[in-house]
Amino acid sequence: MKKITDASQKLLAICVLSSLCGMTHAATAPTWQRLHLPQPEQAAGYDFPVYANHVLSGDLRQIREVIMVQHGIQRNGDDYYAAAMALLQASGRSADEMLVLAPNFPGKPDVDKGFERMPVWSVQGWTGGEAALPGTGTQAGLSSLQVLDDIAQFLADKSRLPLLKKITFAGHSGGGQLMHRYAVLNHVDEGLRARGLDVQYVVANPSSYLYFTPDRPRGTGNFAAYENTVCPTYDDYRYGMQDMVAYAKGMKGMDLYQRHLQRQVTYLVGSLDTDPNHRVLDKSCAAEAQGATRFERAHAYWAYEQYLGKQSQAGKVSEKASGKAMHHYFDVQGVGHDQSNMFGSQCGVRLLFGDKAAVGKQAAQCIQQ
Repeated sequence: MKKITDASQKLLAICVLSSLCGMTHAATAPTWQRLHLPQPEQAAGYDFPVYANHVLSGDLRQIREVIMVQHGIQRNGDDYYAAAMALLQASGRSADEMLVLAPNFPGKPDVDKGFERMPVWSVQGWTGGEAALPGTGTQAGLSSLQVLDDIAQFLADKSRLPLLKKITFAGHSGGGQLMHRYAVLNHVDEGLRARGLDVQYVVANPSSYLYFTPDRPRGTGNFAAYENTVCPTYDDYRYGMQDMVAYAKGMKGMDLYQRHLQRQVTYLVGSLDTDPNHRVLDKSCAAEAQGATRFERAHAYWAYEQYLGKQSQAGKVSEKASGKAMHHYFDVQGVGHDQSNMFGSQCGVRLLFGDKAAVGKQAAQCIQQ
C-alpha cells in the first residue's frame, strides 16, 4: 500500500501515481486529491477535493478506521488535515491502518484554487446542507449533506476497504454545524451500521443547532415556544423544522429526534468559547434565540435533548434498548474557538483515536455533563 508520509511524497503520489492533481501548492503544504464520486441520476458523477493521508485511488485494503474532519467557514481543509495528522502522530496509532480525510467544500471566493469542474457553494451554504450553486460542475441540487453520504458510501465499499470497522465524522465551528445536521438528517447511518461499521459523530463549537420542535431555552432547563414577533424565522431550517432543506424534505421533527437517539453523537464545547461578538459567530435572531454564545447554546441544546427525552417515551425506550447512552457532552476546559485544542483535548483525542491513544500532558481536561 502506498502511504503518504510527508507533504513532498504526497504531492508526488497524487500527481504521478494516482493521476489526481489538485492545487500546485509548494511541496511543504498539504495537497488535495480529486475524489470522483457517483451521483444519483447522473451517470458521470462528480469530482470533489479531499485531503487524505493515503492515495484514495490506491490500495486501501489495510484501513481499519476512518476519521473525517470538517473545516469551518474559511474552507481551510488543509489546516484541519494538518492538525489531525499531528494528533494522529502523537496518538501512537498506526497511520497504515487509519485514513484521515478532510473534505474541502469549494466556495465562491475559491476561483483561483484549482477547483475547476467541481461543485461550488455559497460561502456558508454548505454548512447547512444547501445545494451547490447552479452550473458549477455537477447536477443542480447537490446538497453538501449528499456529498458526505457519497463519501461514506465510497468508504463503506468492502471491495475497496474490506477491513474497515469504524467511521468518525468530526467537525468544528462551521464544520460542527454541518456535522451536527448530518448526524440528525443523513440517510446512510443505519445502512452503514447494518454493514458492521461503528459510526460516530463529534460536534465541536458550532454556532447553532437544529431543534426538533418550536421550543427554545427559557431559563435553566426550561423550554417554550419562541415569540414570532421577535424573530419570525426562528424555527426555519437551519435552526428548526420549518422550510426544510431539500435533502430532508418531508422529514418530521419528532421522527428525526427518535431516530437521532439511536445514533452515536458527542458534543464538545470550549469553556472559553464565550464571546457574544466573535467574528464568525452566527448573530441572526434565530441563532440568538438559542443563546448568546456558543457555550450557552451548547449547554442549552444538551438540556433540550434531556427535556425532549422526558417528554418522549421513545427516548426512554431507546436508552433501555441500547443498554447505553448514545449521546454525550463535554466541556473542554480553558479552550476557546480553536479546533486544534478542541480535538487535541483529552476527550477529543480519545474520541478520534480511541481510548488507548496517547494523550499529551498539555491536553485540555474535559468535564462530562
